[in-house]
Amino acid sequence: MDFKTFSKLIMIEQTLFALPFALIGVLFAGGGDFFTWSWVIVALAAARTAGMSFNRVIDANIDAKNPRTQDRLIPKGEVTPLAAWMAGAIASLFLVFASFMLNRLCFYLSFPAVFMLFTYSYFKRFSASSHFYLGFVEATAPIGGYLAAAGEFTRVPFILGFAIMTWIAGLDIVYALQDMEFDSKESLHSIPAKFGKKKSLVFSTICYMASINAMVWAGLLTGLGVFYWIAITLIGVIFVYQQKLARSKDIGPAIKMFFKVNRYISPILFFGALLDIVLG
Repeated sequence: MDFKTFSKLIMIEQTLFALPFALIGVLFAGGGDFFTWSWVIVALAAARTAGMSFNRVIDANIDAKNPRTQDRLIPKGEVTPLAAWMAGAIASLFLVFASFMLNRLCFYLSFPAVFMLFTYSYFKRFSASSHFYLGFVEATAPIGGYLAAAGEFTRVPFILGFAIMTWIAGLDIVYALQDMEFDSKESLHSIPAKFGKKKSLVFSTICYMASINAMVWAGLLTGLGVFYWIAITLIGVIFVYQQKLARSKDIGPAIKMFFKVNRYISPILFFGALLDIVLG
């Protein structure tokens, strides 16, 4: 598997999108040092690689049936299941090693993290709460980043984790609107397949409201200043725009725009916190 194929398999741009999640945790813990930032970046990249590799191979048969996902690499035969399993396993080892280099607490927690990365893809076969499980998996990034720098638990990383969990869950509920009929046909569980579009959008809105409130709470607890609050305001505007897009009649193009603006949220939050710490 060459690098171009590998990057398509794991959607490397999604790793860049998720990287600020972990670094936000480091910032809220006081900023850390070069050593901490380096190993947090390695751990996050490894976690994303493992999660995407496991997801693609576990869901390969489902993806082959769904017209929206039939052109993914494994259904098309461009990547073998064995290669994806190996990529996930090797990335998991990198995650554990990077965690070991950070501190003992991160090392111990890396094993349940690998378990969650592996089991997420199976969750939708059993429960419509899979959106929140995905959010919980993503929430480990800011929690892990905080623990990497601080080495101990406080309220702050869990509030940050809750903000990410509810945001990602609300986003994933909207994403699942595309596959309502397919999920119902294949007995896959999602909030849209179970409750329909109207109620799903209510769930998504509640998740977004919970997320922005958690971001506000984290800022108040840590005493961040004007740059952070500007960032929160911008994120609030994006959240409102996303919810408007989710209510479009033509959901396909709307979801493309939904995710296009979504990629700005984590960098905005990161740079808002960074500027407050550096210039505050």
